[in-house]
Amino acid sequence: MSDRTSEQVHPALALEIAGGVAVATFDLPGSAVNVLGAAAAEAFGALLDRVDRDPSVRAVVLLSGKPDAWIAGADIEQFAHVREAGDGEALSRQGQALVDRVERSRAPVVAAIHGAALGGGLEVALACAWRVATDHPKTTFALPEVQLGLIPGMGGTQRLPRRVGLQTALDMILTGRTLRGRKALAIGLIDDLVHPAVLREVALRRARELAEGARAPAEKPRRHGAGGALRGIVLEDNALGRTVVFSKAREGVTRKTRGHFPAPLAALDVVHEGYARGLEAGLREEARRFGELAAGPVSRELVYLFHATTALKKDPGADAAARPVRALGVIGGGFMGAGIAAVAARQGTPVRLKDADLPRVAQGLDTVRGILAEALARKRVTRPELAQQQALVTGTADDTGFRHADLVIEAVFEDLAVKRRVLNAAERVAPSAVLASNTSTIPIGRLADGLEDPTRLVGMHFFSPVQKMPLLEVVEGTRSSPESVATAVAYAKRLGKTAIVVRDGPGFYVNRILAPYLNEAGWLLEEGVAVDAVDQALVKWGFPVGPFQLMDEVGLEVAARAGAVVGDAFGARLAPAPALRRVLESGRPGRKGKVGFYAYDADGARRGVDASVYAVAGVPATRAPAGRAEDGTPAGPTAAEIVERTVYPMLDEAVRCLAEGIVRSRRDGDVGAVFGIGYPPFRGGPFRTLDALGAETVVRALQVYAARHGGGRFAPSEGLREMTD
Repeated sequence: MSDRTSEQVHPALALEIAGGVAVATFDLPGSAVNVLGAAAAEAFGALLDRVDRDPSVRAVVLLSGKPDAWIAGADIEQFAHVREAGDGEALSRQGQALVDRVERSRAPVVAAIHGAALGGGLEVALACAWRVATDHPKTTFALPEVQLGLIPGMGGTQRLPRRVGLQTALDMILTGRTLRGRKALAIGLIDDLVHPAVLREVALRRARELAEGARAPAEKPRRHGAGGALRGIVLEDNALGRTVVFSKAREGVTRKTRGHFPAPLAALDVVHEGYARGLEAGLREEARRFGELAAGPVSRELVYLFHATTALKKDPGADAAARPVRALGVIGGGFMGAGIAAVAARQGTPVRLKDADLPRVAQGLDTVRGILAEALARKRVTRPELAQQQALVTGTADDTGFRHADLVIEAVFEDLAVKRRVLNAAERVAPSAVLASNTSTIPIGRLADGLEDPTRLVGMHFFSPVQKMPLLEVVEGTRSSPESVATAVAYAKRLGKTAIVVRDGPGFYVNRILAPYLNEAGWLLEEGVAVDAVDQALVKWGFPVGPFQLMDEVGLEVAARAGAVVGDAFGARLAPAPALRRVLESGRPGRKGKVGFYAYDADGARRGVDASVYAVAGVPATRAPAGRAEDGTPAGPTAAEIVERTVYPMLDEAVRCLAEGIVRSRRDGDVGAVFGIGYPPFRGGPFRTLDALGAETVVRALQVYAARHGGGRFAPSEGLREMTD
């Protein structure tokens, strides 16, 4: 007679007991993934209460009822209720208490992990007596709280260093880096790595061994991570060595965040507290600092962006069913076309890459192979997986292989006549495909004029480099069908992109709001303000690079074309300054050609401003960025004025785009700016920045600059003025 019993101890947790081992399956109702919130706390409490009452239960195996996720972290919705630091601190203490109960359970708990164990999920796993994980690609581990402006708040800052060593733990906590199974095993984060088919079996075996005393919970912690015991002895097992580690980590964080993101420095302080004063002190400090961060402005904006991107993942983009994309055609084997082909191959799509002749095809395929090989170098794919991806991309100089394409994307030279010719040919050879243009500047309506069926055409504006940039603008032309738009949006998501749907128009959304930012940098140059002074002011404000370095990165020719299209469409308001136009039209390529606004060495590393650029711009001399020169004469705008003159017109242009329907919502406008041009994420986006500054402040500043400098480039829009009412 079997001693197996089953019961539902909570709506989110089923229990099956046999042979003294309880198998607990956590499956949060109504949610695609398991998250830790009030319901989870009740479920775990009910489980542990049940175990405490039954001495016959000698071990517990914790499984997930979700197909491809274990526990995906805390329920982010909880943060909406955090108004003060005390609220966040209480939330952290509740989470710590839950994890502490798991760790102190009378019956040892074995984590049987398949799928993502993130944030609070990993913190629960760290409290378990043993961790068995599958070698499936979807099984990943991370403490990504810093990406939300937070620190781990359920004991992760204390348990992770004790498990894998200080340096390895800091790398995970300070970056939010995601690890796959092999790496997790190598550093001692997990104890067993198995095939998914035997996960339950191995976890049950480990549970019985723990219950019988045949295996000790602390048998295999690798306190010094993958770097070995010697490094641990030198740098981690003595106070002086740890001081070096913390000092170097603080230097790196300060350099990288420039003081804009407080969470990494707070995490360093909390980890240090645990080493200096013990686990309990570390947990108290973790909760306190978590509360401060959760109530702070940076976390508020990053959580806002998290919700915005999550909502976009569920947005189909159009009221129509998307067509499945089983085969992709890409026309143009240059860097953009090859990048599109590579990211498609990563997702398992067969790609036919076409260019004008076989040498160009070969060059494009070589670029694709190089992009895909980057993942092997970073150990994100195996050699067999890489070979499989590379085999998905084939090349041609004619039309073979396009007839059965479901989607064809052109990524040829940014010229209206060339693109029309390519799209007209694609319409004939791929009769059932949705057609897409990767144009960054040319209105889709103009490209559609030569097509027999313009409803098939949409814009799919990828950002360079395609394999790294997260945004994709899907451009809806006036004649684009809802099915074409929905297909482009669905495939963008399949490629791992965040897609926003924008209405057709010169520059679409992202390049249009970028135009006043770049143009005003040009007007500052016209006045003799140094290139690096402008860039440094904007980097200090939060951009990853300044406007001049950005133009070097994308290429001066590309910047010139985009500026000309927007300037021609909107006239003097968005016309480039003469000094900027001279540089952009001078033939300097930018970073790819080792000379632009900056000079570069043979490896492409930036060496400093190329002094000859001022003569090219027609600017005889440069002035200091702020204060007064040595002779007492005015030295030029302050850093704050540089920021206002470049950023405030961008904010106003975003308002114009919203009013004109170019961008559908404030949400899409914020996400597009952050993911498309590197707008400072801790500021939430243009519309969130306007909320923080107050429209009145921006309007007054623009009016001052309009009176001082003349022209229409600072005149506040009607929509912005209405926001002051």
